[in-house]
Amino acid sequence: MKQTKILILGGKGKTGSRVVQRLQNLGYSNIRIGSRSESPAFDWENSETWAEVLKDMETVYITFQPDLAIPSAVDTIKQFTALAVELGISKMVLLSGRGEKEAQLCEEVVLKAAPNSTIVRASWFNQNFSESFFLDPILAGHVSLPRAEALEPFTDANDIADVVVQTIIDDKHNGQTYELTGPRLLTLPKAISEISKACGRNIQFQSLTLDENVNLLRSYQLPEDHIWLFNYLFEEVLDGRNATISNDIEKILGRKATDFSEFVKITAATGVWNKPVFSEEVAH
Repeated sequence: MKQTKILILGGKGKTGSRVVQRLQNLGYSNIRIGSRSESPAFDWENSETWAEVLKDMETVYITFQPDLAIPSAVDTIKQFTALAVELGISKMVLLSGRGEKEAQLCEEVVLKAAPNSTIVRASWFNQNFSESFFLDPILAGHVSLPRAEALEPFTDANDIADVVVQTIIDDKHNGQTYELTGPRLLTLPKAISEISKACGRNIQFQSLTLDENVNLLRSYQLPEDHIWLFNYLFEEVLDGRNATISNDIEKILGRKATDFSEFVKITAATGVWNKPVFSEEVAH
């Protein structure tokens, strides 16, 4: 089994890098990372890069960029899975989102293409606060976001990776769809408050309307497709539909899901939330 040839798409990302590390620790050596910076390179926006990366692989972990919610995702996943099966992929594990109708269409495509596949739906990552788009505002000491009232069971990327590894190496998960959540519902202001206390900094939270958030993002001169996606995630996914907790992590791993407070404690100790906001290069 440990000779299984495994392709990890997004193998340098938040979950992908953790999955690679865990598989290697278990003795799996035939692992290929799918990334634009690898050789051969993999790029979702360039289908001509796909075949070389899929060649000789048997199992693939799929993380799609930028998000399965974008309008073109279903067609892209259809094209990719058809090629993957043609080239010998027999099992796929798809990282999906909770409460996203568009993502569910992609899930159906994967399960139809390879029935031995597994769907892993995850709520928002804890690591969005330490490794992604919430980090810069936290460092600046002022976080402005919409949906301040929304409850979300933030999930730790380490838990997600642990589950994904099990779905890759154990066929009893074939054909299953799992929903991964943290053990507790909390709002964005509450999450920021916990981080503020843990790192001993005054981090303010400002509640915005969805329109105010769009205008703020445009003032940063972000591309319109990035603004659309960011707004979609807040408008659709954080509308209350995901304010429930699942026990799938505990069911699969035999332990409780990591609480947000534990994530905050461990992450605050690294000093990532206490780094200087500006360097001389930025200042000048």
